[in-house]
Amino acid sequence: MTTTAPRAGGSDAPPAGRTPRSRAATGTAAQPGDGPGRVVVVGGGIGGLMTAALLARGGAQVTLLERHERLGGRMGTLTVDGFRFDTGPSWYFMPEVFAHAFALLGERVEDHLDLVPLDPAYRLFTEPQTPGGRAEGFDLVADAEQNWATFEALEPGAGEAVRRYAQDASLAYRTALDHFLWTTFQRPDRLLSAPVVRRSGTLVDLLTHTLAEKVERTVQHPVLRQALGYHAVFLGSSPYRVPALYSLMSHLDLVDGVRYPRGGMYTVIEALERLAVREGVEIRTGADVVEIDVEPAPRTARTPRRTGVARGVRLATGELVEADVVVSGADRHHTETALLDPRHSDHPAPTWERSGPGISALLVMAGVRGALPELAHHSLFFTRDWPGNFADILGDGRSTPADRLRVPEVASVYASRTTATDPTAAPPGHENLFLLVPFPADASLGDGAPGSPERDEVERHADRFLDQVGAWAGIDDLRGRVVTRHVVAPADFARDLSAWRGTALGMEHTLAQSAMFRPGDASARVPNLLHVGGGTVPGVGLPMCLISAELVAKRLLGETSTRPLPAPLRPGFLDAARPAGVWSAVRAGRA
Repeated sequence: MTTTAPRAGGSDAPPAGRTPRSRAATGTAAQPGDGPGRVVVVGGGIGGLMTAALLARGGAQVTLLERHERLGGRMGTLTVDGFRFDTGPSWYFMPEVFAHAFALLGERVEDHLDLVPLDPAYRLFTEPQTPGGRAEGFDLVADAEQNWATFEALEPGAGEAVRRYAQDASLAYRTALDHFLWTTFQRPDRLLSAPVVRRSGTLVDLLTHTLAEKVERTVQHPVLRQALGYHAVFLGSSPYRVPALYSLMSHLDLVDGVRYPRGGMYTVIEALERLAVREGVEIRTGADVVEIDVEPAPRTARTPRRTGVARGVRLATGELVEADVVVSGADRHHTETALLDPRHSDHPAPTWERSGPGISALLVMAGVRGALPELAHHSLFFTRDWPGNFADILGDGRSTPADRLRVPEVASVYASRTTATDPTAAPPGHENLFLLVPFPADASLGDGAPGSPERDEVERHADRFLDQVGAWAGIDDLRGRVVTRHVVAPADFARDLSAWRGTALGMEHTLAQSAMFRPGDASARVPNLLHVGGGTVPGVGLPMCLISAELVAKRLLGETSTRPLPAPLRPGFLDAARPAGVWSAVRAGRA
């Protein structure tokens, strides 16, 4: 399938609905500065899609190649037997990042998404003292004062302690937005602004202690500690491994609130696809990229580590799609170890053995007969032995081999019931239920055909965790009321998304794998190869992937500030690229 649209403001745009002929098709060679610069974006996840839209607006001739027949990557959608499920991210956090991304394209997010505030933001369940018993817990609601009172009832003094914690989280969040998230780290000195220097003592403390340590200094009640630490799972890790800086994420639920785009999270992908097409992006689905084509090139004073220049990408069909710039939104491990020849890889296969893949997940999408009032839109189920639970799935080293990890018997589980907000996600008289169980990053889990022992094993796990959720929440015969279900295991992430070790999110955010220590967004060996998505800066999660797309634009422009680009971006903005930018280099034939 190919989707095209005329380029906004371009005199050479083809008629609507016609695919422009590429130089690969005509056989003519590209010359420096000859026509619009050509960009190929590999992967149609949210990062790749946003990158394509931005660069097309900038004046590039952009082709987006997606292996599957539908865009979205991890942010997918599944409709089965009248039930609609988001198959990946389901929390709409950091609304200002989404608003800014749409604003860059001259749009208001409200004109594309029907955002519904959630109250409660989530419901929390704790493992009952008696096996098979019903769990206790509480709702985190929109009224902050009510939340402080709830915390105070659990632990005297906790209400005021968490209020102060939330204030600190908001300050850390604003510091991250203003000084750290929108940087490529190409100029680390730009990070040393006066506000950052003034907070340097606090920042050092946040970086040298874990999130768990900061939480433990704040409250004693185990459930409150879990409520302040669960965000680490969104980072592919645990509160015992991520730096305390990520306490900033408590700003998102304790202060900012949680929203939901009516119609499902996939409506974000649909909106960005419309905007990408409007900007002139050629979208090709069913296009499986198997190699980034790199032509050897000597080192220069400007590119001292260069080994080659990307000339395009090769598809499984043998077709070469030529490009002046390649942006890979594929899984970073896959890009470095499968799409690139080892001599052109910044992170060849042996280096990944020292890195931590983070968590994977078992996903259970179940259509359920009858109502599920026991569950909120978002519900969290926490085990009592949280440290042991995380040790099972992550191990105790920076990179624990898969064969030393194990599936926990009793697990912490996230449950999403979007029919609490949007009844259209299920047939009348039914509800949809999505379970995410943090799992070891072990691509052998579920690696088999339907009916094989490997698939039967993950189906039994799905049964067990459905039973656990039903028992803890007090739902009679939950599993017996399931009328349809779909299970996704680590092996599916590895096969369908080329995910490293079958991880669900990507490289975890330990200190050694965050910020400037994370794989960068520009290749040192192939200067016209850039990276976007959760495998690069600033990290995993939908807002971070949107920012990573903007960082690609900044790399092309040669923009090294820590500020977001001004919105809206004017059409053709890439013609303002600085001499040090990647765009100027490729247009001048210096890449």
